[in-house]
Amino acid sequence: MAVHMHDLVARHLLAQAPPVPDPETVDLARLQFALTAGGHFLFVALTLGLAVVVACLQTRATFSRSALHARMVRFWGQLYVINYAVGIVTGIVMEFQFGMSWNGLTHYAGNVFGAPLAVETVAAFFVESTFLGLWIFGWHRFGRWVHLAMIWVVTLTALLSAYWILVANGFLNHPVGHAVQGGRLVLADAGALLTNPSTLLAFGHILGGALLTAGFFVAGVSAYHLFRRSSEWEFFGKSLRVGVFLALPALLVTAAFGGVQFAELASLQPMKSAVFSQQAAEMARLQAELTARYGPGDYVPSEAWTRGGGLTMLISFALMLYLGIGNVVLASLRATLYRFRFWHLLLMAAVPLPYLAMISGWIFREAGRQPWVVYGLLKTEDAVSGLSPGTMRASLITFTVLFALLIAVNGWLLLRCARRGPVDAGLGHDDREDTEEHAHACAVPLPLARY
Repeated sequence: MAVHMHDLVARHLLAQAPPVPDPETVDLARLQFALTAGGHFLFVALTLGLAVVVACLQTRATFSRSALHARMVRFWGQLYVINYAVGIVTGIVMEFQFGMSWNGLTHYAGNVFGAPLAVETVAAFFVESTFLGLWIFGWHRFGRWVHLAMIWVVTLTALLSAYWILVANGFLNHPVGHAVQGGRLVLADAGALLTNPSTLLAFGHILGGALLTAGFFVAGVSAYHLFRRSSEWEFFGKSLRVGVFLALPALLVTAAFGGVQFAELASLQPMKSAVFSQQAAEMARLQAELTARYGPGDYVPSEAWTRGGGLTMLISFALMLYLGIGNVVLASLRATLYRFRFWHLLLMAAVPLPYLAMISGWIFREAGRQPWVVYGLLKTEDAVSGLSPGTMRASLITFTVLFALLIAVNGWLLLRCARRGPVDAGLGHDDREDTEEHAHACAVPLPLARY
């Protein structure tokens, strides 16, 4: 009788597995990865969404020669650049973790898992950074069509970068396209890896969530200025409508891809589905089945984290849905758009909602596949590096402090720039015209763009 491939892999792992690491080291390594991955994703969500917003605004400005839309490109583009620049540092830190804390994963699955990460770094990341630099410093040095092409290259490579990351993550959640050679996984079918349903569905979900995050962010910042009765009422009125009219369809796209992913759980990760649905009989049956296949162990993920993450995500979605529908109605009326200050306060308070939904969604996705790092192939305890609890604790403290500082700095810079409004400073400033008249440019409204 043919033996299932997963059974062969499991037996090989049991035979070749190194000594079980200290349970405290495993817990600390998981906590460190959760904090750093979650912290990095706070930047990624806004960066992806704002890139699309800025590219669309610049397309409108380039075709219409609209001075107002050109000023919007500069203002929202500067916020995008700040978030991108600080987020880069958090992404670099993430790379160190795999070699330092998870050498079992890189040793066993690095040939498959590492390939999309390498492509993301070499192709998407470097191209994106290069063209972003050209876009930032080439504002008055390139023609408007060339400059427009640059921001679209930045945007498309940012989305491509997200796709390659999700190829790697999709493989961990639903390993396909691999074979076992010499006790390690190797890439056997690139097409299967690139079209992994766990990757494609997650990519649509993340893209919708990023646009949702940007929509709420743009609406919240605009509402702040309208609440203060800014003289830039036309600028922020249009910006608020951009955010509101983007957020609702983005929310529906996010929910659609999330719903399809949830429907697939029963076949891809049945234990996660059973835990979320609190099906005790099904959980017991799956535990017995997995124990017979892979050996003794607890194959039930944390019910608190899995179910809690899923419920928080759904509650956040419901709140954003009701708010999003109301936002569209209120933004369509000129009187409420500029005068309804309670609504402006509500929009400011709602900015964290997409972040809460997306972080809790990642908790549901990642915590729910435990005890596996590569689902059905490599357990978490076998993927952790052989570090002492003390070393792992020191690493956790260092990364936590670093990420807390980066998030605080990013928040301060975004708030400072957002509160200052569209002034002639930073992005798009024409250095060729620097005179005493421009010495206090940060207090001068943005001039008309040279489109």
